[in-house]
Amino acid sequence: MSSNQLSSGNLIADRRTEYAHMLAAEGDHAAAADLMRQALELVPDWPAGQFRLADYEEKSGRKEAAVEALRKVLDLNPEDIFGASLKLAFLGSAPVGGQPPSQHVERLFDDYADRFDVSLVDRLGYNVPETLAALIEEEIGDARFAHVIDLGCGTGLFGERIRARTDYLEGYDLSTNMLTKAADKGVYDHLGQADLFLPPETSGLFTGSASHRATLVSATDVFLYLGNLDSVFMLACELLSPGGIFAFSTEEAGEDGDVVLRPSLRYAHSRDYIRRCCADFGLIVLADRETTIRNDGGKPLSGMLFLTQKSI
Repeated sequence: MSSNQLSSGNLIADRRTEYAHMLAAEGDHAAAADLMRQALELVPDWPAGQFRLADYEEKSGRKEAAVEALRKVLDLNPEDIFGASLKLAFLGSAPVGGQPPSQHVERLFDDYADRFDVSLVDRLGYNVPETLAALIEEEIGDARFAHVIDLGCGTGLFGERIRARTDYLEGYDLSTNMLTKAADKGVYDHLGQADLFLPPETSGLFTGSASHRATLVSATDVFLYLGNLDSVFMLACELLSPGGIFAFSTEEAGEDGDVVLRPSLRYAHSRDYIRRCCADFGLIVLADRETTIRNDGGKPLSGMLFLTQKSI
């Protein structure tokens, strides 16, 4: 049995897990956790079950029990496809600001790809690609970009908005399913899989391609999945030619801190932190705007758009 298997492989354990899910849906998380513990007595080495137990323990107010279960998940599944390390950080049992596990993010977006556009745009009112493209036009005018690199391109929403004013458009994402959806739109000259959480030399963005080749680098809703932003700023600066533009969005942390891990397990960043990153990496801030990223739980989620320029 694979360590990542979502089914336990044990009929009785799976049945108890189903009952636990029903109890949790009714709001009885303590009883759900009790049933999951019984299931895990039969299959203690089942990481998906331990992760579900952690969720029920947390929601029933047993934080330490949740932490214990999450640590078991990481022992059983070191590649962390479930994102247990993020959950431990949110619960205060691991440092906040580290990079998320790549396999977790890849699995998350592979699963989300088929419904991404409808769910995010139509249901949640997501409009960052439009508003970022509008900010670029407002600040720079209708000038064309010789070479655009769209980091975390997803299904190609920003690519669709910038295609008409670029001569060559590259898109990179960690999720192969997202890249397939982007390819179907036919707006990119080149698409490739890349891990933005890694240093530039191992990210996959320079295989057979030159450094400093882009006149515009974009990153829409990429920072939400990064804590410390040094790696993505380093990557953008390595891709940008002198005078090139780095345009990106981020969730607004407000007064909560420089880097904040939200209950959604997405990161928010403060304006001051972003500006310090820009200064550290030689980027001049041309514009920053507050915006609504999307609706979250029926409420508008505050974010920021930044337009920066690499020093000449």
